[in-house]
Amino acid sequence: MATILHAIIGYFILLFVVRVLARRAGSQMALFEFVLIFLLGGVIILSTVGNDRSVTNCTCAVMAVGFMHRLVSWAKTRSPRIGAIVDGTPMVAFRDGAIVQEVMDNARLRENDLLAAARTHGVPSLDQVDYAILERNGRISIISKKS
Repeated sequence: MATILHAIIGYFILLFVVRVLARRAGSQMALFEFVLIFLLGGVIILSTVGNDRSVTNCTCAVMAVGFMHRLVSWAKTRSPRIGAIVDGTPMVAFRDGAIVQEVMDNARLRENDLLAAARTHGVPSLDQVDYAILERNGRISIISKKS
């Protein structure tokens, strides 16, 4: 019974902290925010099924992770370099009618991924694409040629 109560309390603590810290939809989250969500979930699980099942320790751990998230977020606003390290930078995967192979290889993308992104943006082929940009959140933005 104690495990169930700790899980319920942990759920509400996690729900509250995630609601306060992460305001984007899941598909728009950066890697930085996914790390936060998984880490908080792990803290809740450890406090629920681990040897130390104290709600106080669970709450303190979640608050510490939340504080670190706020601290790194603040540091990102102060320093573009920290933001680039934590969130990454957009990369041009297609430019001037040609695939940028180095970017494609590093991101483990294939031409089919660019074609799928182009179709999603209403562009039927890469011949009509000016730029394809791999965004920080993993999405591919397509900038089509002007007619």
